Amino acid sequence: MKLDFALILTVLTLLCGAAWLLDRLVLARRRAAAGAESGGGGTVDFLASLFPVLAVVLVLRSFVYEPFRIPSSSMMPTLLIGDFILVNKFAYGVRLPVTNTLLFETGKPRRGDVVVFRYPGRNPAPPYDPPAGTDYIKRVVGLPGDVVEVRDNRLTINGQPVKYEGGEVYIGTGPRPAVEMSGTRRFMEELVPGRPHAILDQAPFRYNPGDGRRVVPEGHYFMMGDNRVASDDSRFWGFVPEANLAGRADVIWLNCANWACIDSFDWRRIGTVIR
Repeated sequence: MKLDFALILTVLTLLCGAAWLLDRLVLARRRAAAGAESGGGGTVDFLASLFPVLAVVLVLRSFVYEPFRIPSSSMMPTLLIGDFILVNKFAYGVRLPVTNTLLFETGKPRRGDVVVFRYPGRNPAPPYDPPAGTDYIKRVVGLPGDVVEVRDNRLTINGQPVKYEGGEVYIGTGPRPAVEMSGTRRFMEELVPGRPHAILDQAPFRYNPGDGRRVVPEGHYFMMGDNRVASDDSRFWGFVPEANLAGRADVIWLNCANWACIDSFDWRRIGTVIR
């Protein structure tokens, strides 16, 4: 069962907030009447002391930036396994924690943005399918109304073929899933003129189950991972509703593939802007 950290944090903040109010409005008066300067260090005092810290964390995480760890190779070579990133929660709108209800809009995803969203699920769901609502991270390829065509991992958008350059052999390092990407080809893809980004690809397949032509519905987005040979994305489970968006991935603040090994930290990735 997936633990919802946002729900846990919200419940704890509300619980501690109730204890803080109880302490300020009721217990403080009793202490004053009794001539005591402070409480007895009980449970209410302890919970009340946590409230300011939890409230600040909840506000920052819900409305400003949320940390997120990359668990898979689906966004290689842009994002590696073990990258810790900051997700801009203000980029596309202010939403309530837990329910994800939109309070007001601040912007729209642009083609090429790297976005964290809640997995919409597929119907029917296979046995290995993660629960709907699981956090996913992919790149925005198709905007509402776009006609997206995928052929051998290459894109044509609204009738215009996307530009590709390069093709050098990629050598993966780190955890096993990353090493297994060695031998694929690294290309530069230009979804937006002047904003190229790297993808992993290989020799064209005879048949690719992700191939096809799609028209993106209003209020939805077509997402793909930069690792085109190992990404479970919109090619296979469809479009992402706007209501599922969590925020835009902005920067890498740490890389650690394995906490147990000091040499698993890649300090060079700290501060890398995600493009």
